[in-house]
Amino acid sequence: MEEIIISSKFIAYNNTDELPNQTQNLFKQATLAQKNAHAPYSKFRVGAAILLDNGEIILGSNQENAAYPSGLCAERVALYQAASNYPEAKILEIVITAAPEATGIASPIPPCGSCRQSIAEYETKQETPIAIYFMGEKGKIYKSESLKNLLPLIFNKKLL
Repeated sequence: MEEIIISSKFIAYNNTDELPNQTQNLFKQATLAQKNAHAPYSKFRVGAAILLDNGEIILGSNQENAAYPSGLCAERVALYQAASNYPEAKILEIVITAAPEATGIASPIPPCGSCRQSIAEYETKQETPIAIYFMGEKGKIYKSESLKNLLPLIFNKKLL
């Protein structure tokens, strides 16, 4: 038997003022996108902003549907739009903001499992890491230099 230990590294920021200007702007954009969420069931609004290497910023918000699981998370809305409109561009950063309608949440909200797998697909495709920043409505901001911190045992095309 062998024990395998996998560790992850994150950077925690106290507020957006500590971030580079371009990332602060992405947080502003993601917060605006969050207002466009269609979340009548969960009442949990999520916004995402993606910075591409061509300078484009792509936004997404969660879109729920009464016929579960037909809705999409903000991250995948933005990812698929980026891939559809700029298929050769590399994703540099993804910023995610989340807030429930009723109460404030101070914990950073990471991408769900489906979004992690989708981000993994693009990180594998472009062969360069994607920086992922995420926060709740308030409180600390977490940064991961790569999806591998959130999903260390990535399932990708190399396993097929």
